[in-house]
Amino acid sequence: MMWYDGGWSWGGWLVMTVITVLFWAVLIVALIALVRYLTGARHQPGPPPPSGEGGWQDRRAESLLAERFARGEIDEDEYKRRLALLREHR
Repeated sequence: MMWYDGGWSWGGWLVMTVITVLFWAVLIVALIALVRYLTGARHQPGPPPPSGEGGWQDRRAESLLAERFARGEIDEDEYKRRLALLREHR
């Protein structure tokens, strides 16, 4: 009696297999999402604190200015003028 078909066709076994695989896939994705949600909320880095003279804002502004110069958006004279202006107003 072990091999008795019980009325299931190949289509029934296929549907049961697909549903089982989908169940485990949804369960694993839900667990991963839960772990990321629980651990990610506490470990989101914020911007570094400003450190006064030469802080991260100043370095960021100079970096953006250097990128614009490298892309050719501004010429060398304008780059030097704006860089001096940035450093003057610290």
